[in-house]
Order: sequence, then structure tokens, then C-alpha cells
Amino acid sequence: MTKETKIIAGVLAGAALGAAIALILSSDKTDDLKNDVTDWLTDLLDSSKDKFASVSDSVKDTVAHAKDSISHAKESATDAVKDSISKVKG
Repeated sequence: MTKETKIIAGVLAGAALGAAIALILSSDKTDDLKNDVTDWLTDLLDSSKDKFASVSDSVKDTVAHAKDSISHAKESATDAVKDSISKVKG
């Protein structure tokens, strides 16, 4: 996740949280509205946690794959150099 994406996600989450809190604090209506907003906010936060966990797992997998690719490339390059040296000595 890029820095800009994190900033945008944070701003949107903050705006949603602020709107929900404003509705809860300013509402003179029944407790049903407060409960609905609280449930919505809880669902939003849970969904955000799930998405961030998914992105985190994806990044970890990508990093692991990149490490494996680099390790394989290093081994291939080492073998090629060794073959070249043995041909020169040969």
C-alpha cells in the first residue's frame, strides 16, 4: 500500500468516524438511530481491518516471492560465473 493510499484511507476513515460521532452526539431521536450508527461504524471498522490484513498478507507474499526470485537469480549467476571460470582454466 502506497503512502498516498494510506493517507486517503485514513482521511476517509476519519471522516466516517467523525460523521458517525456527530450523528450520535447531536441526535435527539430514539436509541435506534444511535444503535444503527454504532452497528454501521463497527461493521466499517471490521471491514477496514479485514482489508488491511488482506493487503498486509499480499505484501508479505510479494516480498517472499521477490526474495525467492532474487535468491534464484543469485544462484544462477554464481553457477554461470563458476562455469565460465572452469572453461577459462580448462
